Amino acid sequence: MSRPRKPKGRPVSGWLILDKPIDFGSTEAVSKIKWLFNAQKAGHAGTLDPLASGMLPIALGDATKTVPYVMDGRKIYEFTVTWGEERATDDLEGEVTQSSDSRPTEEAIRALLPNYTGVINQIPPQFSAIKISGERAYDLAREGETVDIPSREVEIFRLTLLDCSDADTAHFEVECGKGTYVRALARDFGRDLGCYGHVSGLRRTFVAPFAEETMVPLAELVALEAIEDQDERLAALDAFMIDTAEALSSLPHLAITDDQAHRLKMGNPILVRGRDAPVAESEAYATARGKLIAIGEIGEGEFRPKRVFV
Repeated sequence: MSRPRKPKGRPVSGWLILDKPIDFGSTEAVSKIKWLFNAQKAGHAGTLDPLASGMLPIALGDATKTVPYVMDGRKIYEFTVTWGEERATDDLEGEVTQSSDSRPTEEAIRALLPNYTGVINQIPPQFSAIKISGERAYDLAREGETVDIPSREVEIFRLTLLDCSDADTAHFEVECGKGTYVRALARDFGRDLGCYGHVSGLRRTFVAPFAEETMVPLAELVALEAIEDQDERLAALDAFMIDTAEALSSLPHLAITDDQAHRLKMGNPILVRGRDAPVAESEAYATARGKLIAIGEIGEGEFRPKRVFV
């Protein structure tokens, strides 16, 4: 009988909030961070296109169990729309499919924005990761197929025109919910304004609950490769990590004892007592001495673990 294979790398856990550079894919970024930190596991919370820069939260180790809670969070993007051309990919990479000499006025742009605030219906770009009959839309689009992608509801909490002093471009900031495609916004702006448009610059500055100041440039992490001593190098890298529990700040929190933590780690429920204790919650998280122990549900006076952290 063969022995189970020992995982490669360190069992390091936490979040690294990467400031992803342009022309660097999200999957490539995760692989680089996993290698730099010598981590057993790594994953990201929300893809950024290679032509986009900015916040890419990367989960290491047990933090990968909290990725869904970050994926569902609000996001903020700054983006530039270039008028006069619609492109196959709705950004700079694609070939021009429609063009116009018309340019929108500032008044026309501002009048359009309320139509894109709140819950709206949006058709994702042809070149997107949406699955159509089991295949990614971008794979079908690369084969020359025109994909019929159904519209879906997305939520825009805030949409601001930052600058349009150049007639050929406009700069915006958007705060939006899960599943929103900024490239689709640019495409639809251009169509509604009768001038066509595509994204020519995109930067993500916020993914809830992580603030912009927590971002670490990739170059700053790569520079640490110059430290020859491995322990010293890994300690310098680990200093940039954020505790796993930070991803759960939107959930109710339960502080527990070491004995209760032991019970949860064994998969057993614990009693929830006290005047201020939550009565019923579909999801909450428990910590002992500030360390994340479990995510679970509260009901009938008990906290029942769903996911346990080592």
